[in-house]
Amino acid sequence: MGIWRELRKNKWLYAMSLPVVVYVFIFSYVPMSAHLLAFKQFVPGKGLWGSKWIGLDNLAFFFTGPDWLGVTINTVYINLLFIAAGTICSLCIALLLNEIRRAYFKKVTQSLVILPHFISIVVVNLMVINFFNGQDGMINRILVQFGNEPVNWFQSPAVWPCLLTIIFVWKGAGWGSIIYLAALTGFSEEYYESARIDGAKRWQQIRYITLPLLRPTIIVLTLLGLGRIFYGDFGLIYGIIGDNSLLFHSTDVIDTYTYRSLRSTNMNSYSNAAAVALFQSVMGFATILFFNGVVRRVDNDSKLF
Repeated sequence: MGIWRELRKNKWLYAMSLPVVVYVFIFSYVPMSAHLLAFKQFVPGKGLWGSKWIGLDNLAFFFTGPDWLGVTINTVYINLLFIAAGTICSLCIALLLNEIRRAYFKKVTQSLVILPHFISIVVVNLMVINFFNGQDGMINRILVQFGNEPVNWFQSPAVWPCLLTIIFVWKGAGWGSIIYLAALTGFSEEYYESARIDGAKRWQQIRYITLPLLRPTIIVLTLLGLGRIFYGDFGLIYGIIGDNSLLFHSTDVIDTYTYRSLRSTNMNSYSNAAAVALFQSVMGFATILFFNGVVRRVDNDSKLF
């Protein structure tokens, strides 16, 4: 009865939200039925419901392989680097942009830091090759000029988690700063006026006013990032690393491993891929629940749900 009373009371508000609800239902919830592929031997001619049920056999494709634990650890490790570095750099960019007082210069600067987000990963791949080519790459030329030996970067797996993180930050930190900058513009100026009256310097205002006010935004975005911690950035990693087996030890993630495996094993590829995607989704959901529970205990007002 309480639900119907609420619907009658705010019927026009719910009517306004109906198109969004329908959109989310069609494009976010209906496709979840495709997870059934993980438990079937999918045959396109028979369709989703006509294909044979085979239980958890499709997961054996991933978990019986010799590399599943290594690629899972790589996925989590690289994504943690991406989340930590991306959050810190996006936050710093937003704080620096917020300090610019000239509107024209601020707009130009913001446009420049956002620009890498729109560069195709194919172009980024070419840039990385030109920078880190073992023979005549720009980085090796600089090393030689200073009397150092050139490095064959594409045969040095240990350095690539760091290099991929730098590329990820360069490409996405400016775009990620938009949300923080939007949150900053919503803070009341009265807080800062009171702090200036009390003699607080600019860094003290950032430390004791801006960062605490940004804490809920940082926590929510971090939790959303942790929800995809088992999904590797396939476009970035495969676009740069490709099929270079010398770098698999430190850069191979679940997505690239699955792609190569399915490319060489075409039988039941739909169901195998669906099984791996289901594993990633379940683990991501469990990760969100865990860290949201931690946040609820530490700061209940900043929890995601």
